[in-house]
Amino acid sequence: MTHSHAHTHEPNSSSSKVGKGLLIGITLNLIFVVVEAGTGFWQDSLSLLADAGHNLFDVASLALALLAFRLAKVKPNAKFTYGYRKSTILVALLNAVILLIAIGGIGFEAFQRIWDPQPIEGGVIAIVAGVGILVNGFTAFLFIKEKDKDLNIKGAYLHMAADAIVSLGVVIAGLLIMWTDWYLLDPIISFVIMIVILISTWSLLKDSLVLTLDGVPKGINLNEVKNAGLNISGVMDLHHIHIWAISTTQNALTAHLVVKNGTPLSDTEIIKDELKQKFSSVNIQHCTFEIEAIKEHCSEKDCKTKEDTAPEIHHH
Repeated sequence: MTHSHAHTHEPNSSSSKVGKGLLIGITLNLIFVVVEAGTGFWQDSLSLLADAGHNLFDVASLALALLAFRLAKVKPNAKFTYGYRKSTILVALLNAVILLIAIGGIGFEAFQRIWDPQPIEGGVIAIVAGVGILVNGFTAFLFIKEKDKDLNIKGAYLHMAADAIVSLGVVIAGLLIMWTDWYLLDPIISFVIMIVILISTWSLLKDSLVLTLDGVPKGINLNEVKNAGLNISGVMDLHHIHIWAISTTQNALTAHLVVKNGTPLSDTEIIKDELKQKFSSVNIQHCTFEIEAIKEHCSEKDCKTKEDTAPEIHHH
């Protein structure tokens, strides 16, 4: 029985700009949360308080993303052979759950305000929300280049972009309140904020839950991966294929690789290298193959090989 391990233990190179971007985002948003919440209490504005609460959760999300970013760099050891890369997936799931809790709180308070609108200064609300557009828009810009490489960075980008749009809505509501004294707009815009958060959070929740359960990561199709492997010369069959996420940036695959009986070891190594390159192009960085000759081809029910198989070989 032969095993091939083609992988890299170091996390994908996320530039130091990601870590700096997270720190800058945390600082700016924390300052803005204090200002927005203070103004919200001063003006008794639910929309400002709702947006401040959402931004506070986003600060927590950014902090957790930064923690996951740091943990992903921890080297593997005898206890955690993949390091702490899996923590990035747990953080993504936790972020989604936290935001759903925030949605519930905003919705409860907004429902109460529908029946008892409070007079507020629309102009003040518009000014503070305008600052929010700048803060959230700039923070989202910090992650725009890395958003498709990491689920946590994508989550941060989506949240900041959504916040900028929400802040724009609060600006419009503030101006309308200033001109019309229609205070009912305050809880109404809170419901809009709640819907925007839900939409931006749902995909994050779904994707992170799939990864937590070791499902096939988004963007990877198992059948397409198998067919791509079968197109490589010398590959007779690929079965018992399993694909899962090691972290929010790295994916792994194990499979039984069938080659012709009597295939030289050197040719088998070439086949494995070609498979590794092929799968790397579809975002699978860690590949482990169990080699079988046709006469040893195992069944899906009972996978056994003959005793005269080659010794175990580890390929890095």
